[in-house]
Amino acid sequence: MAARFGLGSSSAADLLTVVSTPSQDLALTNFAYCAPADLNKFASPGSRDIYVLIGDSIVLTLRYPSIYPNTAHQNIPSSHVALNAIQRRHIRVSSGDQISVSRFVTPDNFNLALLRLDLDFVKGKTNRTEQLDAVVLAQKIQEKFVNQVMTTGQKVSFEFCGTNYIFTVNQALLEGQDDAKGLDRGIISTGTYFVFEASPNSGIKIINQREAVGSKIFREKEFDLKKLGIGGLDTEFIEVFRRAFASRVFPPHVVNKLGMKHVKGMLLYGPPGTGKTLMARQIGKLLNGREPKIVNGPEVLSKYVGESEKNIRDLFADAEQEQSTKGEQSDLHVIIFDEIDAICKSRGSTRDGTGVHDGIVNQLLTKIDGVQSLNNVLLIGMTNRKDLLDEALLRPGRLEVHVEINLPDENGRFQILQIHTSKMKENSFLAADVNLQQLAARTKNYSGAELEGVVRSAVSYALNRQISFDDLTKPLDEESIKVTMDDFLNALHEVGPAFGASMDDLERRRLNGIIDCGERHKRIQERALLLVEQIKDNQSPLVTYLLEGPSGSGKTAMAATIGIESDFPYVKIISAESMIGLGEASKCAQIVKVFEDAYKSQLSFIILDDIERLLEYVPVGPRFSNLILQTLLLFLKRLPPKGKSLMVIGTTSVMDFLETVGIFGAFSISDHVPNLDREDVKKVKGISVSRFGVLKQLDVFCENELDYAVEEVNEISIKKLYMLVEMAAVGPKGKSAKAIQSGQEKIDLNFFSSILRDICKNHVFSSF
Repeated sequence: MAARFGLGSSSAADLLTVVSTPSQDLALTNFAYCAPADLNKFASPGSRDIYVLIGDSIVLTLRYPSIYPNTAHQNIPSSHVALNAIQRRHIRVSSGDQISVSRFVTPDNFNLALLRLDLDFVKGKTNRTEQLDAVVLAQKIQEKFVNQVMTTGQKVSFEFCGTNYIFTVNQALLEGQDDAKGLDRGIISTGTYFVFEASPNSGIKIINQREAVGSKIFREKEFDLKKLGIGGLDTEFIEVFRRAFASRVFPPHVVNKLGMKHVKGMLLYGPPGTGKTLMARQIGKLLNGREPKIVNGPEVLSKYVGESEKNIRDLFADAEQEQSTKGEQSDLHVIIFDEIDAICKSRGSTRDGTGVHDGIVNQLLTKIDGVQSLNNVLLIGMTNRKDLLDEALLRPGRLEVHVEINLPDENGRFQILQIHTSKMKENSFLAADVNLQQLAARTKNYSGAELEGVVRSAVSYALNRQISFDDLTKPLDEESIKVTMDDFLNALHEVGPAFGASMDDLERRRLNGIIDCGERHKRIQERALLLVEQIKDNQSPLVTYLLEGPSGSGKTAMAATIGIESDFPYVKIISAESMIGLGEASKCAQIVKVFEDAYKSQLSFIILDDIERLLEYVPVGPRFSNLILQTLLLFLKRLPPKGKSLMVIGTTSVMDFLETVGIFGAFSISDHVPNLDREDVKKVKGISVSRFGVLKQLDVFCENELDYAVEEVNEISIKKLYMLVEMAAVGPKGKSAKAIQSGQEKIDLNFFSSILRDICKNHVFSSF
């Protein structure tokens, strides 16, 4: 039977009849008693104490009358064993029953290092309360039960200061034993350390506890975030531990001497998909004791009056009950609120007429930090809209620890990819050409969820290769499944980052590409790229640059090109075309979202296209939106968070208006983007630039007609020149466009001139 516990050995069992312990004094010793004639059968050579295994559950020390000459041991008949009521109840036998008793030989290294005991009164539920000093109680128990074997789950009665108590062994840890092995018994020695816990509703309060239950708050001795499936959050996890858990590792008496209180709440906030929920759930798995309560914010709401507030109270009910009975020895109760912004909006911000959200916030504040606040609760809230939460909820004493879970950096992305491909690699499904470090470098601004999506997409390519669409019943060859680097590269085209560059939108702004338009345009582009390098070198956290000039002069195409060539992970365009039909408030909300998202990226690039259109400017009146104007002014002057850099390029063709309303002064640098001018024509490496150069590069006129084509126009914007060339390329019968685009034919100069005469007054192009 000792093999069951992994310790000790026992001899052949004898059947003895159970009788009651002869006296009350002997009942409180936790010994088993027998007649002198039976004692020698269970003695172990060389051992002073005689240990016997009673039934198959507990090991007791067996004694005989000579040690206690004034007791009534002589009344115990032969072949009988005397057990007290607590022992009989634990073994589940009655007086008169027979039970197997065998000699128990203790192995080496059997001394207990730690004994964790649960205390209660012998008489069970009473209305009395007792305050027990853990140090004094430990000395008493050690003196009284030294050299006795204690088994996990065993109940022992004892007398302390005139009151009879009973303790239950919750944990028995041997010297040199790993906590995780979970062996069940050992001998109390002079070096055994005691940890006391009060039973629920017992009325017992433990004071001066030297070893806190909180020191066993974690199940593991160390954290391995990769095993937990958490990648790229090492710094954040260390901050969470320092702020929320470090104080709970120390015993309560140390915390009391420091005069500090435990952190009761933390807020994890950041972009969607960055691992907030995963981190909170894994924290719950790391903790000993109570399982964390995980609540989705909307689940708290109810259609019945007062039911939502009651749901909040119910979440804290277990913690309240345990704190009232165990006090400082209470387990830590973790409550996780996902999407906490759904129920804890700023009070007064909702107009539903019910006041439910306000009531929920009030109830939550009362439970966390009210008159009868709880000290055994840790509330973890998660949101990607921190700005919506009530301010009172975020102050110290409530959700005081604010940890931003941001987009992972390159090292973090590498860790996340390692986690999601670990099983593939372990089972030889990952091809040798897969370079996770290279993938991490290419996935800028990807969140953890998006990286997981990339891995899923890559796997789908690998699986698809094994499927025969001609015969879907064909057996699949598992051994030939390989996820290659090409699969991952294809997956990157399918799964893009929410906070990435809008490459399709940028390319759409420069359909004809960028061609050499002269030295003036070239200098502007070089200056803009110099500002990009300035941002990359962290010399300036914010650079605002305004491109102004006639409509069609190429401002938007130039801004889009700079955005593409910047290679910033976050590039967005704010334009009026994406806000058609929206009111002022909705437009402002979109602008705010783009800038707030930009602050989550290390390097960001925003294009404000046609600012006058964004401001709803109309020259008749004139009219513009002051609400949008103030929003833009705010963000053009607002510095990004520490460690983030932002470049903003604005475009406008109504410079006077921007100067009048004051937004021009918000840009640190401005440049004029001119139309193509005849006077700018010059030779560069044998190639003419400006208007002549554009027509030369387009290669749509014959060499001998190129000079005449240039002379046909005066000042013209690049956009209008492209339009005229495209119209002329169609030809009088509309059949020559493809041939001209392929270079097989050239534009008819006479037809080009007729278009100019029909469309343009005096051959001069006014701004659209």
